[in-house]
Amino acid sequence: MSADVRPDRVEILDTTLRDGSQMEGLSLTVGDKFRVAEQLDLLGVTYIEAGWPGANPKDEEFFARAPTELTLGHATLVAFGSTRRAGVRAEDDTVLAHLVEAGAPVACIVAKAWDVHVTDTLRTTLDEAVAMVADSVTFLRDHGLRVFVDLEHYFDGYRTNPAFALDVLHAAERAGAEVLVLCDTNGGTLPDRVASTVTDAVAAAPNTRIGVHCHDDVGCAVASSLAAVAAGATHVQGCVNGYGERTGNADLTTLIPNLVLKLGIEAVPAGRLERLTPVAHHIAELVNIAPDPQHPYVGTGAFAHKGGLHVSAIRRRRDAYEHVDPDLVGNGTRFVVSEMAGRSTLELKAEELGLDLDGATLAGVLDKLKSLEHAGYHFEVADGSLELLMREATGWRQGFFRMESFRVVTDRGFGEGEGTGEHSGGALTTEATVKVHVGGERIVATAEGNGPVNALDAALRKAIGARFPHLAAVHLTDYRVRVLDTSHGTAAVTRVLLDSTDGDRAWSTIGVSENVIEASWQALADSIVCGLLAAEGTCGDNRESEGE
Repeated sequence: MSADVRPDRVEILDTTLRDGSQMEGLSLTVGDKFRVAEQLDLLGVTYIEAGWPGANPKDEEFFARAPTELTLGHATLVAFGSTRRAGVRAEDDTVLAHLVEAGAPVACIVAKAWDVHVTDTLRTTLDEAVAMVADSVTFLRDHGLRVFVDLEHYFDGYRTNPAFALDVLHAAERAGAEVLVLCDTNGGTLPDRVASTVTDAVAAAPNTRIGVHCHDDVGCAVASSLAAVAAGATHVQGCVNGYGERTGNADLTTLIPNLVLKLGIEAVPAGRLERLTPVAHHIAELVNIAPDPQHPYVGTGAFAHKGGLHVSAIRRRRDAYEHVDPDLVGNGTRFVVSEMAGRSTLELKAEELGLDLDGATLAGVLDKLKSLEHAGYHFEVADGSLELLMREATGWRQGFFRMESFRVVTDRGFGEGEGTGEHSGGALTTEATVKVHVGGERIVATAEGNGPVNALDAALRKAIGARFPHLAAVHLTDYRVRVLDTSHGTAAVTRVLLDSTDGDRAWSTIGVSENVIEASWQALADSIVCGLLAAEGTCGDNRESEGE
């Protein structure tokens, strides 16, 4: 495709609040939707498709509250709906009425563009399907709305019956639709066919914006969207972090930087792209779905370097192993340390932490690192524990507290007639006692929790919290256990990883033992020490815990 058809600017419509919320396991309250919309506006998307007014109480409430509770500085709110029903006048159609009443300045309506869906799903004629589109666009425009039309299953429809698909496209165009969106609803179209179909649509409607809406069922949603833009599309729909039904929609956190940094096409206002990573992570927190560390551009591992050869090269020239400057998307270079690490990796990590390690000390750290990783430790995902390991190599010892011992007791009562395998029964209680020395004072503290780790955490905080008030801000965000050798059954070695934050910084710590409580204690103790170090200005990888 010749480059001269590429636009200078592309409109981005984010449909996380509508299509994205159809993802399995993703559920947003109205308050959540407001906060996600605010983050999308901060990023600078052109449109935010917020839901289908009238389809459910949540979306009705959103549009009712939006005028007074949602302030957008850049993006325009879009209400989603469908064309009028077959055999019903536009003036009498409740879906269209809800779109008018929603108060959003833009309505995006879905229309069938594949003849199979008209005859088999809607059970009406092709002529009526075309009239449904024209009547609906005209009605909404007569009520002062800007109108986008999502041409559902357009790529399948154009492949099997191009004449009908073009009839629907032209009906929307003649009625005054502002954007004609070609939808790969099943997500099965490959980029080359997307490009050729968009080329034909641009030629058929040269005076109207052509957009695309791609799903990722064959893993090509971003590639197909880029191919569409190269073919002349000027409007792209997708979801932040690739959320969406089945395998998701086109991932805007990958698509937007590709448009801006690789193709030189404006997709968000100047100066906004650096907000991409914090916005992506903030929204991930809001929807309660852990971000993928390997996510392009915005993942914590997107610019992480582990191999010693890579690290040596990147010290001399960053673009040796980084395709873009990570700062451009709000991310950063990270050097992760593992048994694959070379001396240069450790030197860089020491520089990051402000530690002065001579050659002999570095060699000792590397030997210990490899020995511990052989035993099951995994420091590349536990920067907090790695920092403590490297500090200790300099002769440093944490002086916040000294543990004497801990004990954990779990009680489970059983009712009469209950036995092994029963799922009902009396209350389960867990109690932990710690004996700790702080500032020359021996303190014994006992606390209950909803499990051994929670009880130990509560007991330790009870013992030392008065001396270290900063601990009140430190909390655990994730707890993961992995069995390292399944052949040993319940006696297997386990690895525990804890993610913690104090609201400004985040760090991860690790413990390994045949006893899961001991492994948990190792990770928990390191986490608390890192939290206390954070109060002094350092710990872990210093990543912000969420977007701003």
